[in-house]
Amino acid sequence: MTIGLEDGASLPPATPATAAIDVAAERARTAGALGRRYFNAAGAGLMSDAVLERTIRHLRLEHGVGGYEAARAMADEAAELYETAAALLGAAADEIACFDSATSGLRSIFDALRLGPGDTVIAPRSSYVSQALRLLAMKRHAGVRLDVVPNDAAGGMDLEALERALGQATGRVVVSAVHVPTSSGLVEPVAAIAALARDRGALTVLDATQSVGQIDVDVRAIGCDALVTTGRKFLRGPRGTALAYLRRGVLDGLGTWAPDVRGAVWTSADEWTTDRTARQLETWEAAVAARLGLGVALREALDRGMAATEAHLVRLGAGLRGALAAIDGVTVADPPASPSGIVTFTVAGLPSNQVVGRLREARIDTIAIPASHAQWDLGTRGLDSVVRVSPHVYNDEADVGVLLGRVAEIATEATAR
Repeated sequence: MTIGLEDGASLPPATPATAAIDVAAERARTAGALGRRYFNAAGAGLMSDAVLERTIRHLRLEHGVGGYEAARAMADEAAELYETAAALLGAAADEIACFDSATSGLRSIFDALRLGPGDTVIAPRSSYVSQALRLLAMKRHAGVRLDVVPNDAAGGMDLEALERALGQATGRVVVSAVHVPTSSGLVEPVAAIAALARDRGALTVLDATQSVGQIDVDVRAIGCDALVTTGRKFLRGPRGTALAYLRRGVLDGLGTWAPDVRGAVWTSADEWTTDRTARQLETWEAAVAARLGLGVALREALDRGMAATEAHLVRLGAGLRGALAAIDGVTVADPPASPSGIVTFTVAGLPSNQVVGRLREARIDTIAIPASHAQWDLGTRGLDSVVRVSPHVYNDEADVGVLLGRVAEIATEATAR
C-alpha cells in the first residue's frame, strides 16, 4: 500500500513567505540531504556545506599554528558571533553568552540565581528531561519549592493555573518555561507566560532549544528574562555549541558559584571582579572551530529569513499531521495547540523505536522520543514513546509524500500481524 499527499490531507497552500524558501537550493548546499529523507532537525539539523567547511578550516589552522594562535587570528570573527546571535534573537550583543550545550547554559543560569529554601520555581509539563531533573535536584538538595503547572484543554500551560501558582509562590520566584518541547509540536504561549510572571515580580527562564531556528524568536516581544538554545538543532550548527540570552536588568543580580577566567578577573589574593555582560557565565575553554561554524549557520538563518523559515515548517507540519491522521492505525500524538513544524505520532501494535528502524531502512530519518525524556508530558499522557518527525528547509512535499507512504505501509503491516 502506498499513500502520498495526493491520497490524504494535502499541504496548506503556499504563501509568499513559504514560497521564499528555495528547497532545491538548500538541498544543493546540504550534502546530508542528498540521497535520503532527513526528518530529525529537532535532534540534530543537517549542517550546510559552508558550516562544515568553516569548522574544518579552523581545525586545519589550529593544526598548523596551535589553538591559541589560531584563536587570536580569528578573534574578530569569533566576536561577530555575539552580534549575529543578538540580531537573530532581538537582543544586544552583551546579553549573549556561548556554551557547549543548552543544558550547560540552563544549569549556569540557575546556579547564578542562587535559589534556596523558600524560593519557588514554576515549570510546565512540557519540560525536557535535563531541565526537569535540574529542577527536581534543586527541590531535593536546595530546598526550592517546585510547582509543575497542569495543561489546559489545548495541551499548553494552563495560564489560569499559572496565575494561581504565582499567587501561592514564596520567596524569589522563577518560571522555568518552555517554548517548544522535545515531545510534541506544541508551541507554548510564552509571551503570556512571561507577562504573568513579570506582573508578579517573577523571572522567566525560557528553554528555546526546539524553537530558535524553527520559529521567529524575539526575546523583547516574548518578554523573557533569560533564554537558552542549542546550535545543533534547527540552527543547523555544529554539535557542542549553544547560546544563552540574559536580559541586562537580570545580570547585576547574578552570582555564579564557579567564576572562570573568561568571565572574571582575579584582582588580589582573595578578591575578584566579574564581567557585567552575559559572558560572566562562560568558561575559557571552548571549541573555537565549532563556534565559527555556528556563526556561519546563524548568518545563513538570518539570510534565509526566519519568517519564511517558520512559515515553511509550519506548513509542512500541518500537512503531515493531517495526512498522518488519515492513515489507519496511526495516531497523531500532538496536542491541539501544535502549530510548529514538529509532528509526533504512534503506530498501533508497533513500538516507536521499531517504526523509526523501519523508516531508516528506507533511508528516512526520524527519531523515537521515550517517556523518560518527558515524564511530565508523555508519562502523564500514558505514552511510552512517540515517533517524532521534524523537517527543515531542505525538505519539501516530495519528502513528505515518501515518508507518508512508508508510514502507511508500516501501519498496514503492523495491523495485519
